[in-house]
Order: sequence, then C-alpha cells, then structure tokens
Amino acid sequence: MEKLCLDLEVISVEHLNDKYVLLKLTYSSPLPDMRPGQFVEVRVDDSPSTFLRRPISINFYDKEHNELWLLIAMIGEGTRHISFLKSGQKLNCMFPLGNGFTMPKTPKDQLLLVGGGVGVAPLLYFGKEIKDFGAHPTFLLGARSSKDLLELDYFQQLGDVYITTEDGSLGEKGFVTNHSILQKKHFDQISTCGPKPMMMAIAHYAKEAGIECEASLENKMACGLGACLCCVEKTTEGNLCICKEGPVLNIKRLLWQI
Repeated sequence: MEKLCLDLEVISVEHLNDKYVLLKLTYSSPLPDMRPGQFVEVRVDDSPSTFLRRPISINFYDKEHNELWLLIAMIGEGTRHISFLKSGQKLNCMFPLGNGFTMPKTPKDQLLLVGGGVGVAPLLYFGKEIKDFGAHPTFLLGARSSKDLLELDYFQQLGDVYITTEDGSLGEKGFVTNHSILQKKHFDQISTCGPKPMMMAIAHYAKEAGIECEASLENKMACGLGACLCCVEKTTEGNLCICKEGPVLNIKRLLWQI
C-alpha cells in the first residue's frame, strides 16, 4: 500500500473533554485507501521541544466526505500543541502506515472489539468496516469513569456496546475482563487496543477460551518506517519493528506471559 506525506487541512478540532481531542482532516484530492488499525505519523510544527513525529491511530476514514479522523490524547507537549490547531490550518501527515486488523471471514462471524482509554480509537473504523461487510460487531469499552468514555454515540450506531468503568459510574464496575458479556456470548475473534495490562488480560482470556485474538500495540514509533528501531518488540520470530510489522499482531506471535 502506497505511503503518502501530505499537508492535510484541518476541518475541525473538537475537545471531547480535558484529555481528548477529535481532529477531522481533509485534502484537496481523494485520500488514499486505509485499513482499520493502521496509523499516521504527524509532524508537530512550531513546537521547540518536539523533534519527532507522533504516531496517531486512524480513528475513522469517511470516504464519502473525504475525511480522516484522529482521536488524540493530550499527554505531552506534542499532542497538546496539535490540540490548539484551528480550522483551515495544515497538519503534515505521513500515512497510511503499518498493518491493520483481520476482517471476519463470513458475515456470521462474531467479533469482539475491546478498547480501553484512547485505545478505542482504531476500533471505530474497524467496527464500521465490519458492519459494511455484513457482520455485527460487539464493542467492550473500558475507562476509569464515564467522563473518560469516548465516541459512545458513534460506536452505538455500529453494533452492541458494553461498558465497564473502574468507579462504576457507567456500565459494570471493574475492568473489561470482568464484564459479564464474556461469559454470556460466544465470539470467534477478539481484537483489542489499549493499555498493555488490559490487552494482556484480554489475551489471557482469549487463549484460555481458544479464541483467535490480535492486539494493536502502542510501542513508541518515531519514524513509522522501521528505520529508527524505537518500536522493536520481541516475538516468536525475533525482534520486529511494530511500526512496520504491526501495530496489529496475533497474540500467538507475542512473547507475553499469559
């Protein structure tokens, strides 16, 4: 798949809360095809302390309106700087990068998409592609509190949504691995993205249940092309650059102690 480096135009910057921003971008000609699970390397201009690009998951690709959505967690100088962009400004993006999630084999396949925090970002576009394929996705989303749950209205338009919050403010109290849906419904495949401990717990559940599972890793990816070696992960095949071989990998390829 061809990689492009383009100055995309900012359509809107929506502050979902004090931690997260939804950035919508477009271009003067049709954007390239993108796969759910791929990511963008964003150049942060006019930020003296930000020297490297920032990897951001593709949150959604609206082909009809030629829009690329990025869901950004403001956790450092670079991502905070991006959050101050205004409509009409430009953002240099290199994309689409990496490999994406595995699509269902048939419309009858039951897929569970598990996300935590900003890790829900790539699951929205994946859910849309699953629905367009004719299957019905199930989402299991976790957060510290109801205030940290993101894009719920969008997820609810695509499939069944189940929620856990650590404080019990919405959905079932606890972690995603404790949700009752895991005991009530059979799934053919699980895809997960979020904090590593959460993904490892989901991987353990999937392994015990004999369910195919893949995880979208969030290793530090400075170049996005496999050149800088910042994102190397030890796997059954040796050391792999996650930006190039991932970020989505089947858990059978990972050396996680699960």
